Amino acid sequence: MLAEEFEELARVAPRAVEGLRLEFLNGRLGVKQQPDGNHGCIMEWLTRSCLRSRPELWLHRQGLKVQAARTGRALPDGALAHADAFVGHGEWADSDEVLMVVEVTSYDSDTNQRDRVEKPRAYAETNIPVYLLIDRDACEITVRSQPGGVRYEWTQTLPFGRTVSLPSPVSVTLDTEPLKNWATATLKA
Repeated sequence: MLAEEFEELARVAPRAVEGLRLEFLNGRLGVKQQPDGNHGCIMEWLTRSCLRSRPELWLHRQGLKVQAARTGRALPDGALAHADAFVGHGEWADSDEVLMVVEVTSYDSDTNQRDRVEKPRAYAETNIPVYLLIDRDACEITVRSQPGGVRYEWTQTLPFGRTVSLPSPVSVTLDTEPLKNWATATLKA
C-alpha cells in the first residue's frame, strides 16, 4: 500500500466505523485504540504541565508524516510544537516543527510493538528531537532524545512519581506523581 492509498482509506474508514483510528508504519496498516478516560487525564496533565513552562508551545493532536522519505503516517497522542505549527496543514502534516511526540500506552495486544518498537524508530528516522512514552503497564516514563537515524541515542526510564527533565529543545520538567493515580485507577465499563 502506498502512503496516498492509506490516506484515502484513513479518510473514509472512520465514517464507516465510529472511533476507528488508522496508522501506517513500515508499510503496514495499524489500528489505534480509542483513548480511555485515564488516557485523557494523562494527556490533560501533560498539556497543562507543558503550558506552564512553555506557553508558546501547544500539545497538538495531529497526524504526522514519519519515517524515511515520510512514507509512514502516525497518530501520536500528542505532538509538541509552536501554537501555529500546523496551520494550513491537512490531516497528515510534515513533522519538521515538532519538538516532541508523546505516546501513552493502551491496554491492547499491539501496544508493545507499536509504542515501544515501531514508533520510536519511526520518530527517530523522522528526526523528531524528543519521544516521550508514558507507559501505564510498567508505571514508568521513558524519555528518548538525540535521534540518530534509526534510533534515539539517549534514553532515560524512571518510575512514576519521579521528576523528569525533558531535554532541549523541549526543556520542561515534569513531576510525574499524578501519573500513579491514572495508571492504576480501575476503568469503569
